[in-house]
Amino acid sequence: MQEPSFLRDKLLPVGTIVLLLIAIWYVAVVFLNAPFERDTAGRAGTEISFSEIVRNTMAQERPVLPAPHQVIAEIWDTTFNKAITSKRSLVYHAWITLSATLLGFGIGAALGILLAVGIVHNRAMDRSLMPWVIASQTIPILAVAPMIIVVLNAVGISGLLPKALISTYLSFFPVVVGMVKGLRSPETIQLDLMHTYNASSAQTFWKLRWPSSMPYLFTSLKVAVAISLVGAIVGELPTGAVAGLGARLLAGSYYGQTVQIWAALFMAAALAAVLVMIVGFAHTAVLKRMGAKP
Repeated sequence: MQEPSFLRDKLLPVGTIVLLLIAIWYVAVVFLNAPFERDTAGRAGTEISFSEIVRNTMAQERPVLPAPHQVIAEIWDTTFNKAITSKRSLVYHAWITLSATLLGFGIGAALGILLAVGIVHNRAMDRSLMPWVIASQTIPILAVAPMIIVVLNAVGISGLLPKALISTYLSFFPVVVGMVKGLRSPETIQLDLMHTYNASSAQTFWKLRWPSSMPYLFTSLKVAVAISLVGAIVGELPTGAVAGLGARLLAGSYYGQTVQIWAALFMAAALAAVLVMIVGFAHTAVLKRMGAKP
């Protein structure tokens, strides 16, 4: 049996897929941006060769689909060549979105855990609240976000909290579902054993149900923290915000700056990946603390 190899098992397959996607991306850049070059040449009454089309589509100012090197150059420029306090800095906008994300994630995680505990221990909550929790996610967030913003602004609440509440609305759901499953994961024989020990409900919860739910909790948190970021970005769109990744996307959409839009999207994706990794590291640390083998 071969020993696990990082190069063979992870880096090579992932790198191959990434290179394939980049190649497809470049082909799509030529295909989608070529009509503009042909129209430009047609209006000028000149002929344009395929090689000129390829060269021009890779450097358009406002392309339909920006090339990967254009997106990388924009990210580099707005991340390293701009002061962090500058409103043109992606780091500045990422921090504005991250603050709402973390607040909404914290509230959503706490709310989700509390609801899950109530659902598991109270039959009435299980039968009445759980269907409403599931039904709440059938409403598109793009329809809910403006209502939340408008209602809170009407009562004098604006700024960070409304965006955080939209993140909460999205992030509490996976935590509720995951924790309900996790708290119910102990087998009947384990619950019977706790009963034979004359354990109280609190003792059963802290010594059996809670430890058993940890894998479910952290898996849910990984989903919740990523979707919380989406909620913070969506929350910036209906407010006409001037800061944040959502505002960056909105401004790029207004002025046709597709390179700016794609740079903000990649920054959001990188931010979500980092947040998921942090939750993953916390998961590993907790499992080691509980005595799990590495």
